[in-house]
Amino acid sequence: MKYGLNMDKFIQQLSFDFATNQKVLQLIGLIDGFRGKWNITERQENRYLKELRKIATIESVGSSTRIEGATLTNEEVGQLLRDLKITKLQSRDEQEVIGYYQVLELIYEHPADLRLTESYLKQLHQLLLKHSHKDKRHRGGYKSLPNHVVATYPTGEQRTIFATTAPALVKAEMQELLAWVNEQLSQGHIHPLVVVGSFVYDFLSIHPFQDGNGRLSRLLTTLCLLQCGYGFVQYVSFEHHMEQNKKAYYEALMSGQKKSGLQPGTDR
Repeated sequence: MKYGLNMDKFIQQLSFDFATNQKVLQLIGLIDGFRGKWNITERQENRYLKELRKIATIESVGSSTRIEGATLTNEEVGQLLRDLKITKLQSRDEQEVIGYYQVLELIYEHPADLRLTESYLKQLHQLLLKHSHKDKRHRGGYKSLPNHVVATYPTGEQRTIFATTAPALVKAEMQELLAWVNEQLSQGHIHPLVVVGSFVYDFLSIHPFQDGNGRLSRLLTTLCLLQCGYGFVQYVSFEHHMEQNKKAYYEALMSGQKKSGLQPGTDR
């Protein structure tokens, strides 16, 4: 898939029927309406926000890692974060939890300083997998082997559901995607929620890293939303919502690929 700065291509990808367009506009209106109300609430109730963000952070870390197969409960995640300074990270689940938490905190504290560039994305990936011994060889670098999005079901069954870009094409596609998203967010001709949603979906389609793409996509969602003025995202856990609607999440990914003519298990 080519992005470049081709607006016709982008518009074609987002050409929906009338009813779908109306639904998208309605949802955007609801979100923007909530943002306006939240900005007022945030100024009035800031004494409660620290605790609210703490709760949301635990939910986000727990849910995002469980989507990828980790098993720690929110209570266990909270305990691990409280004992972080004295805890040795023995299990892969613990390593993934701490990696996600550290990137999330970095995004919360310095959203304006983290730009959407190859260099910054690789640094975030490096930090995300910093504690994972298994991922030491490929953290912070683009993938060298084909990978696919695999869904793990409650029965333990795994199914490949999402086609991804071949390793040799990753760098060029990432450069095009990042150039496109930065231009669109800068120009402001398209609503930022549409731009961010398209960016995250296409990032997952490319799946640029050997592992950690799902987790990084959710962290990038938070980063983009904060940069676009949706500050309330740090006080709610959209990752929790995704975990609760995991089936619909995978179905949306598969539906997008069917519309683009790609089939699961094939390289882009």
